[in-house]
Amino acid sequence: MTRTDRIAGLVPAALVFAMLCAAPAAAQESSYTPDAYWEVSMIDVEDGQGENYADYLAREWKANQEFAKSKGYIKDYHVVANTNNREDEPDLYLITIFDKIYDTPEQLRQQKEYEAHVKKNARVLDTEFGARGKMRRVTGSMLLRELKLK
Repeated sequence: MTRTDRIAGLVPAALVFAMLCAAPAAAQESSYTPDAYWEVSMIDVEDGQGENYADYLAREWKANQEFAKSKGYIKDYHVVANTNNREDEPDLYLITIFDKIYDTPEQLRQQKEYEAHVKKNARVLDTEFGARGKMRRVTGSMLLRELKLK
């Protein structure tokens, strides 16, 4: 058998193998599509500070989220209460939904844009974040990814 005969004999076998592999590949397509990110901050509200913290959320936090939403940086946001929380669980979950994670230069550009919008620099904003410690304690955060089922 010549080299050409051996190659010619392999072509039909290769085609059959390719057809057998193609059918399972289509069947193995994922049942979901990755979608938006959900950043979840876990907040424990200090005793006696529920209304004060709610005032902050309704005014400043909401205004910040609306600014980010107007710029297209986020899609949506929510405040969710943990109504039957156990001792080690947070009282509130602050949720921000966005489509993508921006690279560092874009994050810095957005931060400067936000600082100009609120007329405060990073040091002032950091001090204000710390001052909210009288009202709440951040107990953790999660970055989740929504999966859209097909």
